[in-house]
Amino acid sequence: MARSSVVTTPVIRSMTSADLTRVLELESAIFPQPWSPGVFRDELALDNRRYLVASVDENILGYAGLMLLGEDAHVTTVAASPDAGGMRLGTRLVLELVEMAMEAGTRHLTLEVRFSNERARELYRRFGFAPVGLRKNYYRTEDALVMWATDIDVPEYADRIADIRRSLESSDE
Repeated sequence: MARSSVVTTPVIRSMTSADLTRVLELESAIFPQPWSPGVFRDELALDNRRYLVASVDENILGYAGLMLLGEDAHVTTVAASPDAGGMRLGTRLVLELVEMAMEAGTRHLTLEVRFSNERARELYRRFGFAPVGLRKNYYRTEDALVMWATDIDVPEYADRIADIRRSLESSDE
């Protein structure tokens, strides 16, 4: 008998403090230097922060955050459970963050990513992020690659984002 290859489309919504238990479980499982509960609570309380969770059947499988800083926005975190394979969860979460930044009128996006995390670096490149520098010893055992996506307020960037959204929507059909 053939196995079904149907992948459920996750629901993406704003993170609340009620989500923190599961978010902290994922944080500890994914990152060698996890944020503390206090850091997440502080972040959720700030007006210029936006945090999202992605879930399937009420089970949180990923989350992401954004800090709005006038013309700039900074991606603070993106995390997806290994159990979310095939859902393109990283793409979905980054897309939502980028669209939030665009709606807020920002012009540039920044982030840091582990230098060794080629999969994440490729994801960010699809969104127009380019490497601009290195932060030595940013992580306990590794450097961070600093990446920027500039001019996200121009029509060409909006076209790039629309193409990514269409790609996700066609894969959901």
